[in-house]
Amino acid sequence: MRELLKEKSLQMYKVYVNGTPFFMGTPDSTGELGLLHDKNVYNAPYLGKRKQIKQYLDLLDKNTQVSAVVLYADNAEALWADFQSCFKIQEAAGGYVLNAEQKLLVFLRRGSWDMPKGKIDPGETPEEAAVREVNEETGLKNIELGKFLDLTWHTFSLKGDRILKKTWWYAMQTSDTKVVPQTEEDIERIEWVNPAAWVASGPKVYRSILDVIELGMG
Repeated sequence: MRELLKEKSLQMYKVYVNGTPFFMGTPDSTGELGLLHDKNVYNAPYLGKRKQIKQYLDLLDKNTQVSAVVLYADNAEALWADFQSCFKIQEAAGGYVLNAEQKLLVFLRRGSWDMPKGKIDPGETPEEAAVREVNEETGLKNIELGKFLDLTWHTFSLKGDRILKKTWWYAMQTSDTKVVPQTEEDIERIEWVNPAAWVASGPKVYRSILDVIELGMG
């Protein structure tokens, strides 16, 4: 599915809403997902009204049994623009960090495993923010910025507002071995893991983070 989304970047969008994937695209691109409408999958044409999008967002706030929502329209860009208009957009950046042994840095925060990321400050580029966040959250100092990996999108609520978070992800390398968890950000512990074996072990991790790890593994 990652290959499909990459190839059809202008025709397919995926946002995690409360952990559930919300796909938007053209009839052809969403059809290739193979997600047919049933009691746990909502697959429908977009009728051009933002009210329809908000109804699905409200549904995902209440129903944890939904496994996916798919909306499609001939003009996928207009659909995507309408979806974004339902939110305040916040931009962040983070790192897929490997050490000299090609082990991946992950940390436990608030009961879920994560990778270092955070908000982009005014005047920062995504690359600058990604390196800064890795340094602040893990204590790593010698960080070599690599290639851009992907954008992920997820939503959350803050003081009654719906927030759409856009996160820029970059590959990184470090020669450092010492890590210092940023406890004020509720980071409980940091580990270096073999990414494939770690994913196969079934850790509790955000689905957007899994997407990035799978892409980083190639």
